[in-house]
Amino acid sequence: MTPGIAVFYGGFIPQKDTTKMLLEIFLMFGVVGLLWFVVGYPLSFEGNEFGIIGDLKHIFLSGINLTALYPKTNISNTIFILFQMMFAILTPGLFLGSIATKKSTKYIVLFVAIWSVLVYYPLVHMVWSSTGFLAKLGVLDFAGGTVIHIDAGVTALILSNFAISKHAKDAKAKENAHGNAFFVLLGTVLLWIGWYGFNAGSALALSAQGLEAFFTTTMAPIAAMITYALLEDYYKKSISMNGVCTGVICGLVGITSATGFVTLPASLIIGVISAAGSYYFINILKYKWHINDCMDIMGSHGISGIIGSLATGLFATKGINPNVINNGLLQGGGFKQFGLQLFAVVFAFTFVFVMNFIIVKVLKRVFKESSDSVHRKTTAAQHI
Repeated sequence: MTPGIAVFYGGFIPQKDTTKMLLEIFLMFGVVGLLWFVVGYPLSFEGNEFGIIGDLKHIFLSGINLTALYPKTNISNTIFILFQMMFAILTPGLFLGSIATKKSTKYIVLFVAIWSVLVYYPLVHMVWSSTGFLAKLGVLDFAGGTVIHIDAGVTALILSNFAISKHAKDAKAKENAHGNAFFVLLGTVLLWIGWYGFNAGSALALSAQGLEAFFTTTMAPIAAMITYALLEDYYKKSISMNGVCTGVICGLVGITSATGFVTLPASLIIGVISAAGSYYFINILKYKWHINDCMDIMGSHGISGIIGSLATGLFATKGINPNVINNGLLQGGGFKQFGLQLFAVVFAFTFVFVMNFIIVKVLKRVFKESSDSVHRKTTAAQHI
């Protein structure tokens, strides 16, 4: 999926920037992979501090029996740790399209490292750890609609609107006209294939829930693809490759939270509303609200992630997954699960927005001071 993201985004930017995009997304294997081994897994899944984050008692995975079974599964701790490492590596790749060609590699590496510790690991703990406060409340997120896609979408929103200079924004606005439709298609196919492991793998077993997730991961993007194409045909009088592929991504994102909790008919509805919601944001609200989101990361991942998480509160059912405590609103379970999902969406959006805003402002000062220092040294050398 990580090469898929790089190729997908590479199709939306000028050819001269493609190598830098590929480099920095691929670089996350090293940066985030190492960080996950050192502190990421312990902060996400080991220990508990106020239901918000883990602890550092198992730094470098020390003291963890890697061959033992992960609780309530038939897979080893090693497999679970490596599977979760995949999410940790993948998520930065989703939002790096917003700045990969506009910021230095040093900035990107430092941002991702800080973001991982202050944003990603706490969110993973809160939603996916059994001791996280959102998990204890009963919030459902089967494969990362909240943890990954709302997170990535809002992070991209902050980066593209507050971390990029006005000059870079003006240049970025012209990029889509110089893309490569074949790269967009190839990236979409790679992502769709990888998404089966992403969603179905989150069952942590070859089970009924895993098979349901595999099937819904097929149906939702199909419905979203057709919906996006119909909307383009109606409003723009033409169907584009970029639009069809964006629709597929919206469907994949939208079903991620719900994939192992909902029926096949529900997955079709989620695909339709995810594509429609993202289309409206990408083509209308983005311009109305003057949002700089030229790669449409907030538009596709953030908006579809929000829709999918809320839809989980509508369609989740014990008939598909016995781990569902409260059926969704449209499954006869009342408002409770939908209310929990709504709270989780608002909390995640606010938490990610505020934390990223602070990180961007701090790094802006750090890199400004660094640039000023270089400028002073250069001036002094020229004077001498």
